[in-house]
Formats: sequence, structure tokens, C-alpha cells
Amino acid sequence: MIRRATAMKLRQNLGELLNEVQHARRPVVITRGGKQVAALVDIELFDRIRAMRDEFRRMTEELGRAYEGVDPAVAQAEIDEAVAAARRRTRARLKRRK
Repeated sequence: MIRRATAMKLRQNLGELLNEVQHARRPVVITRGGKQVAALVDIELFDRIRAMRDEFRRMTEELGRAYEGVDPAVAQAEIDEAVAAARRRTRARLKRRK
């Protein structure tokens, strides 16, 4: 379950919230003026998010190089089909786990 805390509550209870994130692995969403502005997450999750972001950038650059000079409509159709196939494989894998 995700806990929510205002920026004021964060300032007042930083130690308690850090303990909750670190030991209970419970993220905290920080709000200001009723809007979500940030989140506290454990460092393992943060590292995974960063690694995924870096891998996404690498793959995006690789795709850009692979499709250099290709008609954008053709490239988009091929990418759309690859995404659809990956989603089908993921759904099938999830079904087998049940």
C-alpha cells in the first residue's frame, strides 16, 4: 500500500517516513497543494527504475539507428507489430503462471 504525506508532514516526520520506506519497503507519495509532486522509494526500486530508464534509452537509440532512412510509416508498422507480439507473449506467460 502506498502512503501519502504532505510536504509539511514530510518535513516533520522525515525519519519515520524514511524508516517506513527502507524497512517496510512502503513507498511514500509526497503532495503539495493536493498535487503529487514526488515519491520516496527504497534504493533497490530506485536502482531498478534507473536501469530500466537507461535500457529504454539504449534501445530507443538502437531503433533510431536501425530505422535510419526507412519510411516512417513502414518503421511504425514494424514496431507496432513487434510490440503486439511482445504483449501476446507476456499475456501467454502470465496465463501459464496462474
